[in-house]
Order: sequence, then C-alpha cells, then structure tokens
Amino acid sequence: MFSFESYLSPFSWRYGSSEMRAVWSEVNKRRLWRRIWVALARIEMQFGLVTADQVDEMDQAVSAVDMEWSLHLEAEIHHDLMAELKVFAAQSPLAGGIIHLGATSMDIEDNADAIRLRQSVDLILGGLEELLRTFAKKIEQYAAQPVMAYTHLQPAEPTTLGYRLSLYAQDLLHDWQDLRRLRAEIRGKGFKGAVGTAAGYADLIGEDKITDFENRLTQLLDLPFYSISSQTYPRRQDFIFISALAAVAASLSKFALDLRFLQSPAVGEVSEPFSAKQVGSSAMPFKRNPIMAEKIDSLARQLSVNPQIAWQNAANSILERTLDDSANRRTLLPESFLICDELLITAQKLLDGLQVHTEVMQANLDRYAPFASTERIMMLASKRGADRQEMHELLREHTLTAWKDLQNGKQNPLINALKNDTRITRYLSPQEIDQLLKVDGYTGKAKQWALQMSARIFGELKCPPL
Repeated sequence: MFSFESYLSPFSWRYGSSEMRAVWSEVNKRRLWRRIWVALARIEMQFGLVTADQVDEMDQAVSAVDMEWSLHLEAEIHHDLMAELKVFAAQSPLAGGIIHLGATSMDIEDNADAIRLRQSVDLILGGLEELLRTFAKKIEQYAAQPVMAYTHLQPAEPTTLGYRLSLYAQDLLHDWQDLRRLRAEIRGKGFKGAVGTAAGYADLIGEDKITDFENRLTQLLDLPFYSISSQTYPRRQDFIFISALAAVAASLSKFALDLRFLQSPAVGEVSEPFSAKQVGSSAMPFKRNPIMAEKIDSLARQLSVNPQIAWQNAANSILERTLDDSANRRTLLPESFLICDELLITAQKLLDGLQVHTEVMQANLDRYAPFASTERIMMLASKRGADRQEMHELLREHTLTAWKDLQNGKQNPLINALKNDTRITRYLSPQEIDQLLKVDGYTGKAKQWALQMSARIFGELKCPPL
C-alpha cells in the first residue's frame, strides 16, 4: 500500500520504536475497536439483548482486520469506524445485526484511545526507567570527578560531573513520577451515547440499570470511565498527557544542549559516541558533530509546541462536541508519543556511550578554577584581621591581570601572583594558599548529594506499579 516512492512520515520508519508504532497502528486501533464492540455485546448479553453465540462469533473475528476491505468501504461512505463496523459485521454474520447496539462512534473510538494512551505511557515509563538507571550508574561513577561549572557560559566554580548529571536525572525522575501518577488517572469516555446522557442505552435496558451497565463494562475492559462526558471524553486529558511528554522533552533537551556546549572543542570535556565508520560531514572529513544531541533538541522543539494544539482542542470544542479536533488528533497523539519515544531511545544511546575526557577537565580546572578559589582566600584573610574590602580589591586586580594573560594565550599566572604578594602572605602562607586553591577541596556537598540522588533513583524505581 505504501512505498518510498510516496511521502512517508519519518515516524513511520525512522523515529520511534516498532513497539510504539504498533500501538498507534491502524490495525491495533481497529482491533481495539473490535474488542470494545465485543465487550459491549458481552455486557448487553447479560441484559438479554444479545445471545452467547453472537458474542462468541464476534470474539473469533476480533483479529481478522482487513485494511484493504475497510478502506475500500471508507472511500464510499467517508466514515472510518462505520467502514470497520461493516467489515466486522460481514465477518460475523450471526452477530452483524447487533454490533454497536446503542452506541455512538465515540463510545468506541475514545475508549480505544484511552487504552492506547495507557499502552503508550507504559512504553514511555519503561524507557524513562532504563534511562534513569543509566544516569544513576553514571552519577555514582563520576560523583567525585571535579569539573569546572559555568554560569552565563563563563567559568564559575568547580562542581563534579556526577553532581551535574544529577541535575538532569532529578528532572527526569520528576517526569517519571508525574507520568506514573497520570497513568493511574487515565479515563475512557465510557458508554454514554451521542451527547453523554446514555439515553439510547436507557431505552434498551432501562434508566435505572445504566450505572450497573457501565460498571460491568469498566471491569471487563479494565478501564475507568469519566463520570461525566459529552460525545467525547474531555479533551483536557490529551492536553495533560501531551504536556507531560513535553516536560520529558524539556528535560532531555537541556541535557542535550549542555552536551553540545561541552563537546565543542573550546571546552571538549565530554562527547557523544562516534563509531569507526561514522561520517561527520560530507565536505569536512574531520568533523565529529553531536548529531544525537542535535536530534534530541530538534525533536524536543517540535514536541514543545504540541500542547498548544491539544489546548486548542480542549478549549475550542463547542458545547457537546465539534469535529475540528478529529483530523489533527490522528497525528497529534501518535507523533507526540513517537517523538518522546525517540528522544528516550537516542538519549539512552548517547548516555551509554558517553565519552568523558578527564584530562581535558583537569586542564580546564587548572586554567579557570584558581579564580573561584579567591573567595576562600578573601574569607580566611578577613578572619585573620585583613580588611575585607581592601582584600577584595586586591584580589580583583590580580584576577583581571590573570584574565588578560589567559586571553593572550598564556598560562594562568594567578597562583604564583597570589603567593608572591606580601599583602596576602601577611595573613596566609604560600602553603595555605596552595591548599585553598585545590579544586578537590572546593566542590562542597557535590559528591555526597550526587550519591544521594543515585540512591534515590534506584530506590524509587523499585516501587510497585500503581
């Protein structure tokens, strides 16, 4: 039906896992429709509307989706669910006349979409858990590895690589917690008919039996229903979930953007994995572009705007329902999940093969860390009787001179300059200055807090499913 001679969405073959594509496939959707029709008929059988033989016949045909036949009918009647219904009815001749009894299209479609939401969230949660475990291992490995920290893209003070990784992991852990909580809140429309009042079902089984009728269906489908709905489930649900996916994208985009900065030759402290035969540029053979991180940032940018569309669908559906959400939801829901899926897949590959250049880290520390340690010299000198303001000005002058030398390509002269200044050595010995300028003594609680984050991740991921 499709080939590479016609346009194909990159999400049909390039981005996302086969498992996520299967969730949002036409065949899975139509099998879910059929499963819901069977569930409806099975409960209607309990109310004397359908026979056991009819339900059994439908059950046997659940997997017999025939896309060619269904699409042929859809081209004639311009209604995808009714086309599938006609095919299902033809495949179940004994039951054909009772399929969809009392239902409206969205009783079937929206319950199926709620199930697909849950299937998709489960895949995202699985990907997040794997990535978080990898982060936790890397955090432990590099908890004490000193590295220069940057604010305003300028060298600031030392931190550790494990602590920096903890920043990303903390965000992702919150994303995992949010999605886990939201998964437990997924609701289907239920079986409430054309405008949500269940009037059609009330005519079939009696108004007093509607609550029992829906309770049996929610148990059979293992799907909670909204207590109130219109023709559809509230589109706010789509907005909430796509926003949660966009939050995952924001966390991963921050990680990828930072890596791109750190991989640049001017810093050069970490880099993506780069295979032996990988080509960086068609024109420049020497290039080692951060293509994984750039892909993460690119796809995350696209996902970041999808909540706006979901918001419009939720806010602009007039009264009990308008159809202006239908066309965009065919791509909005699957592509939001497929983007998030690809982000996690790519981030996992990147983190698994992350290259850490400790020698470069040390060189950058030697170059910039002495500046950060001047605060320690100022505080100890002041404690021993120096004028704090005078010492601040003295250190400022030394650092400005040192910065000029660095900008001219020279080695950082700051340490020797401080050790040879009698206005400073009056309060601190050269040996004390050396000690205060040691990087491993000026990373605060970074190692301890990084290890605590790693332990927290492993601890929380052991919690039982909701």
